[in-house]
Amino acid sequence: MTVAVKICGLRRPEDVAAALRAGARYLGFVFFDRSPRHVNPAQAAALAAAVGSDAARVGLFVDPDDDTLRATLAEVPLDIIQLHGDEPPARVAEIRALTGLPVMKAVGIATPADLDRLWDHGLAADMLLIDARPAPGADRPGGNGLAFDWRLLAGRQILRPWLLAGGLTPENVAQAIRLTGARGVDVSSGVESAPGLKDEALMRSFVARATAPLL
Repeated sequence: MTVAVKICGLRRPEDVAAALRAGARYLGFVFFDRSPRHVNPAQAAALAAAVGSDAARVGLFVDPDDDTLRATLAEVPLDIIQLHGDEPPARVAEIRALTGLPVMKAVGIATPADLDRLWDHGLAADMLLIDARPAPGADRPGGNGLAFDWRLLAGRQILRPWLLAGGLTPENVAQAIRLTGARGVDVSSGVESAPGLKDEALMRSFVARATAPLL
C-alpha cells in the first residue's frame, strides 16, 4: 500500500522545497486569514510556481464566495480546491463546477454520528479529508493539532479517495494508518517548529514513517 502525504500550511519558499525533497505528493496553501499559516494570492503564486509536476498544489478555503475563488485562481495555479468550512454538498458541487477543478472536502469527525456526513459529501466532492471536528468555540476549522478516535474509521468503506488529518505527527502517523487503513495523510502543525514554520527534519521523518511498509 502506497500512502500519499499532504503537507499543508506552507508559507516559505524553503519549506516548499523541503516538502518536495521529503516526498510530499500534495502541498497545501491556506487562504484563511485567521490561520497562522495564511498566505495571500501573491505569496501563494510565488510558492506554487516552484512546485514541479511531482506534487499537486492545493488551495485551502473556508466558506469562500465565488469572487474570492475567481480572484485567487486568476493569480495562483492550483490543482485542487480544498474546502474546510461549513460548505454543504450543494455548495461543494457549485464550486466544483465554477472552478473546473477537483474539490477535496474536509469533514470533521468526533463521534460515530459524524460518519454519515462522509457519504453526503462524497457524493459531491472528488476527495475527502477526514479531520478532527474542532472543539466548541474554536476560531479555526482545522490546523488545531487535534486527533479523533481513529478506530471509528476501521474497516469503513468510504465513497471517495480520502486523506486522514488531525493531530498527526512523525510519532503517531504509522499507528494512525494501521488503525484506519488510510491511503493518504495530511499534516501541518505536526511538522512545525512554530506555527507556520515547517521543520525539514520533521517533514522528512513524517513522510518516511507514513510511507514505510506496515509491519
